[in-house]
Amino acid sequence: MQLICLVFLASPSSGQALVQMLPILLIFAVFYFLLIVPQQRQRKKTQQMLSNLKSGDRVVTSGGVYGTITGFREGVVQLQIANQVKIDVSRTAIAGLQPDETDSGGKQSDGTKKK
Repeated sequence: MQLICLVFLASPSSGQALVQMLPILLIFAVFYFLLIVPQQRQRKKTQQMLSNLKSGDRVVTSGGVYGTITGFREGVVQLQIANQVKIDVSRTAIAGLQPDETDSGGKQSDGTKKK
C-alpha cells in the first residue's frame, strides 16, 4: 500500500500512474476470480466432506485404494479393503466418497456385466 502511495506522490500526474497500474490490477482481478476463488470453494467442499464422514461410508483414498470406513481415531480413519483386511489412513488421504450400489441403477461397480 505504501508503494502505491509513493508512486502517486512521485508522479507529476496521478492520472498517469493510475493508467499505468490498471493492467496490473486487472491481471490480479482475473487471477483472483479464475484461480483463487474456485480453489477456496473446492477446499471448503473437501473439508465439509471430510468432517461428515461416518462409519460404513465407501471411500477412495488419494492413492486409489477403495474401502469402507470401520472406525476413527485422531486424524486416522480405519478402512476395510477386503474381508479381514483393515488399514489405517490419514483422514486427509480420503479423496472422495463412492456412491452407494443402490444409487448406480443396478450396475456393478467393478465394470463386469451380469450374466
